[in-house]
Amino acid sequence: MYELQRLRSDHEDAVLNFEVENRAYFALSISDRGEEFFEEFTERHRELLSEQEAGAGAFYVLVGEDGTLVGRFNLYDLVDDTAVVGYRVAQHVAGRGVATTGLRDLCRVASEDLRLRTLKALTTKDNVASQRVLEKSGFVFVGPSQVAGRDGWLFELALTSL
Repeated sequence: MYELQRLRSDHEDAVLNFEVENRAYFALSISDRGEEFFEEFTERHRELLSEQEAGAGAFYVLVGEDGTLVGRFNLYDLVDDTAVVGYRVAQHVAGRGVATTGLRDLCRVASEDLRLRTLKALTTKDNVASQRVLEKSGFVFVGPSQVAGRDGWLFELALTSL
């Protein structure tokens, strides 16, 4: 069983470890965050917490029963009743429904707690696993887009349909 927890300051070490341990795995399907991300991680973590406090974003971690962080699920660019979704799960749980479970939990939080009405998500064209997660979670394909300079797809979810 997994629990979606709102990002807190005491998650910092676990999030950094998660990112470091899965860096090569993530780089297979999305752009690498670069050395600067890791060198300035403490500052970036604090910035995320400030964004969250200001209502510009809502950031979550997915934690297993043993306390291990297995995923990150985020809502960016909160404007009016819309946000952009971002997520990633650890390699050792990939393909086991963890991303779908976490995303569905995030969608419920977005709808019930944050009162959002629309979520958007982007994937690179070759990230078929992420596209499946989005579709299983109710997102529909909208059209082509760009993801960090790469060709990608835009998906959308109307939360009123949940």
